[in-house]
Amino acid sequence: MSKIGLFFGPLKGSVNRVAEKVKTALGEQNIDMISVNDASAENLESYDKIIFGISTVGKETWDSDFSNTDWSKFFPNISKVDYSGKTVAIFGLGDSVTYANHFVNAMGVLAKQLLKNGATIVGKVDPVSYEFEESEAIFDGMFIGLPIDEDFQPELTDERVSNWVNDIKPAFGL
Repeated sequence: MSKIGLFFGPLKGSVNRVAEKVKTALGEQNIDMISVNDASAENLESYDKIIFGISTVGKETWDSDFSNTDWSKFFPNISKVDYSGKTVAIFGLGDSVTYANHFVNAMGVLAKQLLKNGATIVGKVDPVSYEFEESEAIFDGMFIGLPIDEDFQPELTDERVSNWVNDIKPAFGL
């Protein structure tokens, strides 16, 4: 069985903590964790099974030319890879209260590029248990991946991760 590449960023924050939870739930022996700060297109190409962990920053930052974050540096690599035949899942962190109109938008931005490059994305989540106004991560009525709000709903994270991992395991051959 080939390993799953779990590409996440930034280091030492909520995304890192959730990535560790995903790794534990899928089995540490099945996962290579790779910080997007240290990753390249070649790293992406070496995996047929990929999980991305991304956060959505505030709208004023997301819409600006701010280009000093891990993901803003790594994002151009996403478009360099052909994801045909690759199985991909995404989890995203966001703030559903302060940024209710942009909740986990980064997942949607990432998913659009992945789909454009042939990815098969698994692990969609029903938005019914989330409170938010709008999100670019909604595709055909479902979140394209797992939304996590560590700011206002941290008590739901473990259960949400567990349910999502159980959902994606078959697609990853686990």
